[in-house]
Amino acid sequence: MRINSIVPNFEADTTQGQINFYDWQGDSWVVLFSHPADFTPVCTTELGRLAVHQPHFKRRNTKLLAHSVDKLQDHVDWVNDIKSYCQDIPGAFPYPIIADHDRTLAVKLDMIDEISKDDPEQALTVRALYIISPDHRLRLSMHYPTSTGRNVDEILRVIDSLQLVDKRPEIATPANWVPGEKVMILPTVKDEELPKLFPKGVDKVSMPSGKIYVRTTTNY
Repeated sequence: MRINSIVPNFEADTTQGQINFYDWQGDSWVVLFSHPADFTPVCTTELGRLAVHQPHFKRRNTKLLAHSVDKLQDHVDWVNDIKSYCQDIPGAFPYPIIADHDRTLAVKLDMIDEISKDDPEQALTVRALYIISPDHRLRLSMHYPTSTGRNVDEILRVIDSLQLVDKRPEIATPANWVPGEKVMILPTVKDEELPKLFPKGVDKVSMPSGKIYVRTTTNY
């Protein structure tokens, strides 16, 4: 599961019926994420907050797809608990949860931790998260230990970054960037190209080295 590798197609049972991943994805981006177990506290907060933020993902043409090694009926029962705990989830639970009770998909997608990977009784998934573009490529991966819940705002931020640089491949987003802030112009862009690419201007930062490699713009 390296960056830009093709995520393999798969079929799975979910809380919203059986899916063929490629067909289900269509022309959307996908956030595919695993959690260690149903009926656990941190996972309940994660799936709940992602459900609350689902409209923000939809506006970014992004679908959510959860994964767990628990059974389908456990997922169905747990969803009721999540909705009870996160009472600001509007309407029905908005995304499917994969049931992978034999851990086949978890192993295939590299979601098992090193210590537990050879013990089928203890091989729970870590908090793996993959952002997948419409061409089925893995564009970003995050792996958190079971003890640490994920940040939904960061997931949305990196989707914004990925989608922006797909449209403007001559730029990159700096640390802590959020939409509307300055972006960085790649060193491969020549100075003579700047007026055409960024007609409203570019800021150049002087460095002690004398090298001009930090060029920023809000014109994107």
